[in-house]
Amino acid sequence: MKKTNPLWLLTLLVMLPQFVETIYSPVLPMVQEQFRVKEDSATLTISLYFVAFALGVAFWGVQCDRIGRKKTLEYGLITYGIGTFAAIFAPYFIILLGARMISAFGIAVGSIATQTILRDMYDKSSINKVFSWIGIGLSVSPVIGMTAGSVLASFTGHQGVFIVLCFLAVVFYMLSVKRISETNHSEKEMNIHTILNLLKRMAKDREIIRSCLLIMSFNVLLFSYYSLAPFIFKENHYSSYAFGYSSIVLAGGTFAGAKLNRFLLLRNTDPNILIKTGVLGAFISSFFVWILLRYGIAFLVPYFFIVTAFSITIPNILSTALIRYKDETGSAGALFGLIYYTLIGVGLVSIGYLQNLGISCLIFSGIGVGALCMRYQKEIKSIT
Repeated sequence: MKKTNPLWLLTLLVMLPQFVETIYSPVLPMVQEQFRVKEDSATLTISLYFVAFALGVAFWGVQCDRIGRKKTLEYGLITYGIGTFAAIFAPYFIILLGARMISAFGIAVGSIATQTILRDMYDKSSINKVFSWIGIGLSVSPVIGMTAGSVLASFTGHQGVFIVLCFLAVVFYMLSVKRISETNHSEKEMNIHTILNLLKRMAKDREIIRSCLLIMSFNVLLFSYYSLAPFIFKENHYSSYAFGYSSIVLAGGTFAGAKLNRFLLLRNTDPNILIKTGVLGAFISSFFVWILLRYGIAFLVPYFFIVTAFSITIPNILSTALIRYKDETGSAGALFGLIYYTLIGVGLVSIGYLQNLGISCLIFSGIGVGALCMRYQKEIKSIT
């Protein structure tokens, strides 16, 4: 298929949701103090963010098939801009929470619409390599996000973060209007009956369920750090700058994982082998996070390997999960995203109540191992 959209812009749009979240993480303790709420209430601004994000993925994914990828992307960025603008002037915590959810609902378009465009543009033989390139881009966004968030936290507080995010909404809207071309040329009509039938098909698809559990597992592992680590750094008397600089360690892990993933894919390594390796690596690393938490911020060392595993595993899952749903890519992507982002939101709500990074890592990396075993059960049944 003719490649009409610049890969650099699509990569930035995929990176944007992660950047939006990581730039906010360093100001989480400030939000707690500013609005005089408890830690578990403050972390709701992250966990409920993912619930709204899940709803956004479902909504914008269906719109991708109904009104086209380009219009959907533009409308989503407008919604995101409205949410960030409201967050700047939020006088009460409940209003900030609502504004965060609106912005999350809008920015979800950066994930679902962009992935849909990429799946339109590339065939099965090249999509893995494209997603591996995007994985390298994603390794940079936490560094930029957390470092920028730390600087803004020191000089402008939480409002400065939302001002920057509102500015980015305007910039990416203008770029999308000018540079993104429509890729939806399907004449298949998507209505509620069609979508429900598609949902039934996907709910019976073991590979879809397995993929959703794996994506949830890794994202909760990643965002557990952003939700709970700021308070760990604070308890150990480190500044918001130190927490921001910790993103360099995480980015090193994600960059190493993304480069290794791309290197192996270019040598035709089976993506399923990479997925298995990443899941087991994350589980072993989580065990060491649990052990090292009692020694200050030494847990950063095994977290390096968790995010390395993340960068190896996630691109391979995303690039292969919807191969069998090529005729309804937008809606299938919407339902796929709705399932796994809802699971992520529920997972983050639970870790907000646990308030223990080590136990959270053991639980959710264990879920990943359990999801991996689903494939072995299927293979054993097919043999017997």
